[in-house]
Order: sequence, then structure tokens, then C-alpha cells
Amino acid sequence: MQMKKVVSTALFAAVMAAPVAAMAQTQEDHDVAKAQVEAKDKHHHNKAKIVGGSAAGGAAVGAVAGGPVGAVVGAGVGATGGVVANKIRKHHSIKKQEKENAGVPQ
Repeated sequence: MQMKKVVSTALFAAVMAAPVAAMAQTQEDHDVAKAQVEAKDKHHHNKAKIVGGSAAGGAAVGAVAGGPVGAVVGAGVGATGGVVANKIRKHHSIKKQEKENAGVPQ
């Protein structure tokens, strides 16, 4: 009776894990998607645009609120926010590229 329970549990676990294993991305798939996104970003200067635009916006708001010192502080805060926003955007772009590449044989 104990052996039957162990075998049935193992069989159930294997059946439940099969769809998850089929959907899993390999490290190679991730690296390919990351390289594609980074190449496109480099070509279009996306990081510079996002960080620079955020820094300029932060400097403008800081200048209005606190004069020259506020502009410097605002630029720093804006640039930091731009780096975070770019990291999130890049992460989402890589995941999207992985999904697009999933059906394409390499």
C-alpha cells in the first residue's frame, strides 16, 4: 500500500510539472533576447534619452522650486528616477522579446 502511494504521488508530480517545464525559458533564450533589446536600445540611444530627459525635467522643477541649488538637486533626483525607469522598461522589453522569440526556431 505504501509503495502505491509513493508511485501515485510521483506520477502526479510529474504530470503537474510537465507544463511548467515546457514553458520555462532557458538562459540562452534570455541572453539572446537581452542582446537584441540592448542592440536596439544602443542604436536608438534610449537610455541617454530617458535619463537625460528625466534629469532635465527634474532640473526644471527644482529650479522653479528652489533656485540654482534646487536645479542641481532636481537634476540628480530626475536622473536617478530615469535610471530606475529605464531599468524597468528594459526588463519589460526583454520579457516581451523572449515571448516573441519563443515560436521562432534558432
